This record gives sequence, structure tokens and C-alpha cells, in this order.
Amino acid sequence: YSEDIARGIDEYTIRVPLGVFAVIPPFNFPALVPFWFLPWAVACGNTYIVKPNEQCPISQQRIFELIDETGFPPGVINLVNGGPQQAQWLIEHPDVVGISFVGSTRVAKIIYELCGKYGKRVQAQAGANNFLVIMPDADVDAFMSNILESCFGNTGQRCLTGSVILGVGDIYEEFKEKFLDAASKLKVGNGLDPDVDMGPVVSKAALERLHREIEIGIKEGAKLLLDGRGIKVEGHPNGYFLGPTVFEAEPGMYIFDEEIFGPVVCLKRVESLEEAIKLINSSKYGNASSIYTMNGKWAHRFRYAVQCGNIGINVGVPAPIAFYPFGGMKESFFGVLHGQGKDVVDFFTDRKVVIERWVPVKRESWF
Repeated sequence: YSEDIARGIDEYTIRVPLGVFAVIPPFNFPALVPFWFLPWAVACGNTYIVKPNEQCPISQQRIFELIDETGFPPGVINLVNGGPQQAQWLIEHPDVVGISFVGSTRVAKIIYELCGKYGKRVQAQAGANNFLVIMPDADVDAFMSNILESCFGNTGQRCLTGSVILGVGDIYEEFKEKFLDAASKLKVGNGLDPDVDMGPVVSKAALERLHREIEIGIKEGAKLLLDGRGIKVEGHPNGYFLGPTVFEAEPGMYIFDEEIFGPVVCLKRVESLEEAIKLINSSKYGNASSIYTMNGKWAHRFRYAVQCGNIGINVGVPAPIAFYPFGGMKESFFGVLHGQGKDVVDFFTDRKVVIERWVPVKRESWF
């Protein structure tokens, strides 16, 4: 708001909703991820469509039943089940103004290009290969549970999973020994059992893909330190279970460079923080990275130097709360405005500039 920009004239901006938006979320957090976007879209005055991942439609079905019970106005929030074809129809539909997407980099690129073709707003949060850096002063014992949660929470099926751990200097051997011991003790089983640390992966196809990628790692020369294949869970002989799997690997290997999206972790020794930063920045992904240290200088250098949108300092899963944007750089994000925070308000609205005068002015005073 600017008062008296000229004689008796004020100028300001107002925000207006745009219409219909849609979200295409992943399978891994079927209840959570749509709500990175939905409340903001509706609060900004838009209507919203949720197209759940076809592998897990039940969560949103139940949520929408509860929404209906509250008496929420019909047609403001809408559920459309289906697969890739239904997603494409939403993107192509002339009434849909914008798309929010969370998923793999391959699909994010397709959606980004389609939205460009059809003139849609788009925020496409894509794949990741996240690094954890263990500095020489890190308290390995104190942070071990946090590191395990980063690597194996949700069976490694999340975009903030710690996938590559870099140990700086001599702490590497100490960390490797303790990490392997702790990972081998994690209990794998039915995810509804409160004593279980890791449940199954999402599908048979996902389990078969992970087995293939483990074999690729072995064939490329990565050293398999902990093999999670072949786990049997009592009462679930056909379950899609894979235990913690850990490699020593090198850059250039598939298992080191690519998003695996499962409980598979690569370890590597580096000799300095600068070497760690160089490795992180050489990745095509830029979703998240974390450092474990009590040294403020190292932490300061790390947070400004690494090319990632979400930075953890002694936090292995740097997930922003709703008031901050969900970051992502390079091939981990396609678009301009991220989910959550001020970014998402800009995404779901447009601005008008209003220039107003309430004091009559005689014509001769115009010149």
C-alpha cells in the first residue's frame, strides 16, 4: 500500500483467486501430501481437485467422507480417482488453472512440459538423492537414531530419505561400524505392529525393482556390507519386505548416483568438508542434505555452499513446517513457486494493482 503517490492518489495491490487447481500426489504419504497444497488453495478462494496415487486411493476416500460430514460446501474440494490418463485429462482440461505434483523426476518433467504446453501454473516437486555428512566432531551415538530414521523411516520411501552418507576423515570407520550394527537390529515386519521399525515396500513391483538395483550395485563393484534381501516375516509369507541394505560405493555407480526410493544406503569416506560439498553439488538432484556437527563454522559453510533446497543441521529429515516453502533445486523441482509458505499463496492467487482517488480534481489542475 502506497499513500499519496500523486495528488490525492493511493495505490495498492489486492489478491484474487484463479479458479480450479489440482494436485497429483505420490503413494508414500497418501493422507499428508495433498494437504501441503489443499488448505492454501481453498483459503485463497479456489476450488481444488485431488487425484490420489492409484496405488493408495483409500486414505483420501476416507478423508473426503469426513470432509462431507463437516458440511463443507459441495464442489469446493473434489476427489478424482484414476491413473496416468486421469492425470493427463486434468492437465489438459481448460478449466484447470494449475497443477501441484509430487513424485519422480521422470514424471515431474513430463508434467512440467505438459503444463507449459497447455498454459498451466505448475509446481512439480521431483526426485532426490540426499546426502548426510558426518563431521569428525559428530556425536555418533547421540545422533544414531536420527540418522537411522532418516535412512530407513517409511522404509526409505520418501523424498527426504538419507541415501548417501559421507564420513569425513577418521570418524568414517567408527561411524560405519556403529551404523551397520544399529541398522542390522531394526525390526522388519507388519507396519501396524507398534514394535516394528520398518514395514514393507509399497508393492511387488517396487520390491522387484529394488532387488534389480541391488544387483546393479553389486555388478558395478559396490561392496555390499548389509544385505536386506530374503527377510521372512512370520504370518506374511508373501509380504514385500526388504531389510536395511548398505553399500560402500563410489560416485558414478548407479546405486550411488540415482534415487533408489527404498531402504538402501551408500557409505563413502571423504577427507574434508569441501570434498563432501563438491560431491553433493555434483549430483543432478538438489532436494535435501544434512550435516552432523557441533562446529558452527562448518555448519555455516555447509548451509550456504550446498545446492539443495532443504538443509538439515543435526537433523536427518529436514522437512519444513507449513509456514516455510518446501525447497528443491536442480532436478528435484520444476517450476518457480514451491509448495507451502508465501510461495504457495503466490501460486494460488494473482494480484491486481488498484490506483484510486477520492478527492475530486478540477480539469485545469491536471496539467
